[in-house]
Amino acid sequence: MQAMNLPSSPAPAGAFGDRAARVLREAGIGLALLLLLGVFALLSPIFLTAGNITNIFTQISINVILAVGMTFVILVGGIDLSVGSVMAFCAVVAGTVLKLEGLDPALAIALALAASIAVGAACGLVNGAVSAWWAIPSFIVTLGMLNIARGAALQWTQARSIYEFPDAFNNFGSATLLGVPAIFLVALALVLAGWFVLNRTVFGRLIYAIGNNEEAVRLAGHSVRFYKIAAFVICGAAVGVGAVIYMTRLTIASPISGIGFELNAIAAVIIGGTSLSGGRGSIIGTLLGACIIGVLANGLILIGMSDFLRQMVTGFVIILAVILDVLRARLATRAAR
Repeated sequence: MQAMNLPSSPAPAGAFGDRAARVLREAGIGLALLLLLGVFALLSPIFLTAGNITNIFTQISINVILAVGMTFVILVGGIDLSVGSVMAFCAVVAGTVLKLEGLDPALAIALALAASIAVGAACGLVNGAVSAWWAIPSFIVTLGMLNIARGAALQWTQARSIYEFPDAFNNFGSATLLGVPAIFLVALALVLAGWFVLNRTVFGRLIYAIGNNEEAVRLAGHSVRFYKIAAFVICGAAVGVGAVIYMTRLTIASPISGIGFELNAIAAVIIGGTSLSGGRGSIIGTLLGACIIGVLANGLILIGMSDFLRQMVTGFVIILAVILDVLRARLATRAAR
């Protein structure tokens, strides 16, 4: 079987080159973020204060972590609606490990993190395997997992929250390094790891290639199923990390946590320029998308907008991002003709 000649850049070809198109797309998202910052800085005198910026970093950390994993899934043309429920299941399992008696606190924290990641990865494995092997739309599979994981979390704890974790664990949620929240640094580390995998490895190039032309990847001798399943496993593992980080913020593990988190993660990915049809997008764009959502939510609160209106504005921004994605796809198709 002849090896597939993978493109030098993961994004689809364009008039000015793949890499240039991706950079321009990210630059546009960055400019939108800067414009949003400028608007809220004018409307609220406390928006650009150090305390509020730190607050924004803290607020977006969980969404960034979940959105990094979601990016892999959407790049292969899938979607994961179960991340919020899986996060709750991961949290209660991790919380149970933290409560085990006789363990050194450091060992308990390490085991809890490992258990959370393992549970998340296992749920991702089920999502990916069922979707890939039986050719069932990931929307349906992960919708089922959403209910399974939520029910499992409630059954595991009998609908009770788990609390009283080691002080070292709880303190991490409010810790800072040079004024930057420690949990945001964890999120940035995952962004860098995701960027490296997608842009500097064959695995990442194949993730993009599957989203662009799945049949070509299959004919080139690569296992499309393996890479699709791997994308869901990565997403689940990221959810496991996010669950533990979220626990450090709340200092509890609740079986009802994470409701609606999947929508915020998907929104961050789409606003960040990743195509819902797969094959186009970047982790940096996802980070910028999460920042836009966080800045928008924070700024609207500061100017006194009600919760109901904030939900409407956020929904409008998501719809606008999808419309822009469709327009970009149409322009790319015309340019290729």
